[in-house]
Amino acid sequence: ATQQFIPTLVKALKFENSFQYKFPMLESISIQYPQDSTFRIFTFQLFVNDDEYKYFGAIQMNSKELQLSPLIDRSEKMEDFEQSQNSNTEWYGSVYYNILDFPTPEGTKYLLFGYDAYRFFNKQKLVDVLSFSPEGKPIFGAPVFHKVNKENQKEIRNRILLRYYAEGSIRLNFDPNLDCLIFDHLIELGGSRAPKTEGPIFVSDGSYEAYRLNPDLGIWQHDPKVYSRVEETAPMPEPILQNRKSKDIFGREKQ
Repeated sequence: ATQQFIPTLVKALKFENSFQYKFPMLESISIQYPQDSTFRIFTFQLFVNDDEYKYFGAIQMNSKELQLSPLIDRSEKMEDFEQSQNSNTEWYGSVYYNILDFPTPEGTKYLLFGYDAYRFFNKQKLVDVLSFSPEGKPIFGAPVFHKVNKENQKEIRNRILLRYYAEGSIRLNFDPNLDCLIFDHLIELGGSRAPKTEGPIFVSDGSYEAYRLNPDLGIWQHDPKVYSRVEETAPMPEPILQNRKSKDIFGREKQ
């Protein structure tokens, strides 16, 4: 079905002004648009077995005639994922569920939020960075994620990758209310609760980390703990009966 679908989609996109067609019937295909609508990105997943998934995709530019860049999944051969920079033929495959454009001194870049079913026991969520060369070629990965580690050393990453236990779920998205990229803080699951797998298992501990945009530098700076405020006492409604002599049971002044 995948082999038949890809040429059929390309054929449809060759129609003039095809960018304006939303493909409402493609329910199993993710189609994401950035806010500036300069392009759209198609991604979809092929289940092979419980421990193998393949990903396919393409970037279509917003133009009268077709400008299409296929995305070739090479994730199995990528060893230094969080530090590498790749072309569309060396793509880390996933299904994208959100896009966020942000300004940088080099021009607009885009955060791509993706899901990778990965393996039976472990799933992955990631944030990739998309930009375009002066020739219009897509480039994945950029050194925009800045973090200070426990040894007070600065770490710079081209991407974010979170691997977590398949029986759980995690959050990884941009929160417009908090104005930050927010995600679960993961800890290793140990002891008798941890299943026997090929490697460690990570789960959320209920706290959150974040990256906040510095618009002047075009970088995302790490915030190790979101919701860090702790109250000494539990929150209570405003008391209405502090002065029982002057107020009735409804908190109104006695006549």
